[in-house]
Amino acid sequence: MAAQSNSDSSPNLRIIVQNNPSQSQLSELGIKSWPKWGCSPGKYQLKFDAEETCYLLKGKVKVYPKGSSAASEVVEFGAGDLVIIPKGLSCTWDVSVAVDKHYKFDSSSSSS
Repeated sequence: MAAQSNSDSSPNLRIIVQNNPSQSQLSELGIKSWPKWGCSPGKYQLKFDAEETCYLLKGKVKVYPKGSSAASEVVEFGAGDLVIIPKGLSCTWDVSVAVDKHYKFDSSSSSS
């Protein structure tokens, strides 16, 4: 029932986390050919101007969407997770374990 909450200011900007996707799915996406990015533990203010799909090789992250006060809106993910971050999301990444990830931006995604 909480999955369709439209009370916040950005109801469509939902982070999707898939735990432990299969190796065949990762191969199909071509993850190993994507660029890599990493960061050390800390807090980072981020704004996504394009949809990002990423696969975490290492790390642990809590994402706090900007303007959200509800603890239920905090999204956690870590090593082995495939994550889709929507275009237009402003958030704080609270990185507790250093991140190493493959990522891809989809500049053609649009919210209209």
